[in-house]
Amino acid sequence: MAAETGKWVIVAGVILVIAGVIVYFFHDKLNWIGNLPGDIKIERENFRFYFPITTMILASILINLIIRLFRWFN
Repeated sequence: MAAETGKWVIVAGVILVIAGVIVYFFHDKLNWIGNLPGDIKIERENFRFYFPITTMILASILINLIIRLFRWFN
């Protein structure tokens, strides 16, 4: 493994720790995630289907922007 790989593993770990701290302290304010318009929820008596398409699109856009910022600064 190269030193560059180690650097990216450390960066990924720091991002995970920051995400964990945000979820831990602000879990009551983040309940809108997964309940956006466009998220598909079907609940029946013995069946539950959940497909958070809008939430995943927004997460994809956010992750894409973060990756572009990292590449722009390097």
